[in-house]
Amino acid sequence: MLRKSLVCSTLLAASLCLCGCEFLRNHTAKDIFSGNIKSSDALTQTASQTYTESTATSATNNITQPQKSSSIVVCRSQQCAPAKLSMSREYVYNSLLQLFDNNNYQNLLVCQADPQTRTCLENYITLPTKVGVVPTNSYIDHAKITDVVVGKQNNSIRIILNYNLTYGGQVAECTPSQSLLFVRSVDHTILEDSGYNCKMTTMGLSNVKTIFAIDYIDLDYGYIGGHYSIGISGPAFGGGNGYMILRLPKNAYPLSPALTAPKAKSQKTKAYSTGGSSTTSSDETANSSGSVQIFPIEKKSEE
Repeated sequence: MLRKSLVCSTLLAASLCLCGCEFLRNHTAKDIFSGNIKSSDALTQTASQTYTESTATSATNNITQPQKSSSIVVCRSQQCAPAKLSMSREYVYNSLLQLFDNNNYQNLLVCQADPQTRTCLENYITLPTKVGVVPTNSYIDHAKITDVVVGKQNNSIRIILNYNLTYGGQVAECTPSQSLLFVRSVDHTILEDSGYNCKMTTMGLSNVKTIFAIDYIDLDYGYIGGHYSIGISGPAFGGGNGYMILRLPKNAYPLSPALTAPKAKSQKTKAYSTGGSSTTSSDETANSSGSVQIFPIEKKSEE
């Protein structure tokens, strides 16, 4: 009897050292002293499952999921509000069309920005790139708008952009990007292109594709913000994503054309004699009376 108690005590101490508290959760004192103990494989499987579950729970709690914008924020007259509260899809579309049309043939500045405060952090966006076998960074700091065309559908705008892409202190020779600005609703506005080619290596061309999901429009200062994703494929490949702001020189309000009416020609005061008396006719007299102005006929003197 004493021998059996010593064996059980030794087994309990060894179990505590090897398995810790998890062993006591799965076994009672009756199981230990009666010898009804799970095999080591079962204990290992239980401990492994518990560790996996706890790790997954901890990882889930530490991950911060990005917040999806429920509506585009539009700023006008120095006030900002979600577009879905008081604006329609057509209003957002017309505002973007007016904004790009006012800035046609202008440089569009690009900057890396903070999605919360919507302020620029850098005057460019950075794209990690591998040119051949050399790792480097590519940068885009501006693009020139060369054409703005209303699409066949009433919710799309075709824009030709010439991106200024540099890498390793060199400027890449890129073809124009045929971009499409599509306004599906106040919650979904995308600027994307079908890809444009850039010569970044001596052999072959690299293709660049851009997707820009707009969630912020400032009509007062000509700012457009949103999350971007840019990918490069070919001899030079890479890409990146983040939040950026497009800064345009002019705002989105209609331009004020110089439509001025021609100045009315002032009629000279004319005098004519009728039987030795002179009568004066002027514009002021006619306008003050409110009647039709009568132009007298001068009488020619017979010589």
